[in-house]
Amino acid sequence: MSTEIDTMLVVAADSEARAVLSAFGFPDEDPEELTRLDGGVWLLRTGIGKANAAGAVGVTLATNPALQVISLGLGGSLPDSGLSIGDRVLASRSVFADEGVDTPNGFLDCRSMGFPLYQDDHGKGVEGDPELINRIRGVVDHESVVATVSTCSGRDELATRIRRRTGAGVECMEGAAVLLTCHRMGVPAAEIRVISNTTGDREKQVWDIGLSLRVLGETARALSDVLSG
Repeated sequence: MSTEIDTMLVVAADSEARAVLSAFGFPDEDPEELTRLDGGVWLLRTGIGKANAAGAVGVTLATNPALQVISLGLGGSLPDSGLSIGDRVLASRSVFADEGVDTPNGFLDCRSMGFPLYQDDHGKGVEGDPELINRIRGVVDHESVVATVSTCSGRDELATRIRRRTGAGVECMEGAAVLLTCHRMGVPAAEIRVISNTTGDREKQVWDIGLSLRVLGETARALSDVLSG
C-alpha cells in the first residue's frame, strides 16, 4: 500500500533524523526509516553514503511516490568557502567529487573517461529543480556547489583539491546520489546542508554537532512551513 507524500525530507544518519523528529515534537526514540512529520511532509532516514542514499530513495519513491524531495543533512565547509558552522547552504549544484580516476597528471571524472554517470551528464553535477529551489531559497543563508564524496577530506591537501576541482564550498556523502536518483525518476529535488565542521587536517578541524543538529531541525521545520503553505 502506497503512502501519499507531498514532500520527502531525506537524511542519512540517526542523529540527523532525531534532530528533525525533535523539532516536530516527536519523542526521543530510535527513528523509523520513514516517518510522517506533519501533513504531507515525511522524513526518510537512509543510512550514510551514496549507496545507502540512492537505494533507500529509489525504493521509497517506487512504492510511495512523492511530489518533491529535499536532501537534508550536515556538511563540512571546504577551505576559503567563507562558510561558518551553523550556516544553512542550498546546493546550486550537487557534484560527484571523487567518481573517476586520480592520475599523476590530475583527476579525470567518469565523463572525461567516456563513462558519463547519467544520460545528460555535463560534468558539472546534478542541478536541483529550479522551481523548488526558488520556493525554499528563503530558508537558507547561502548558496554554493556541494561536493558529494566517498572519502571525506581529513587532510588539507585533499580538502583543497576538492575545492579547486569542483568549486564547492561544502562536502557531504549523499546529496548528489539523492538528486540523481530523483532525476532518474522524474521527481523534483534539491539539497540543503547545515555546516557542522571544517575540513582539512583532522586534528585541526573545528566541530559543533550540537549547534548544527539544532539548526538542522529548525531548517526542517521551516521547510515544512514553506512547502505546506
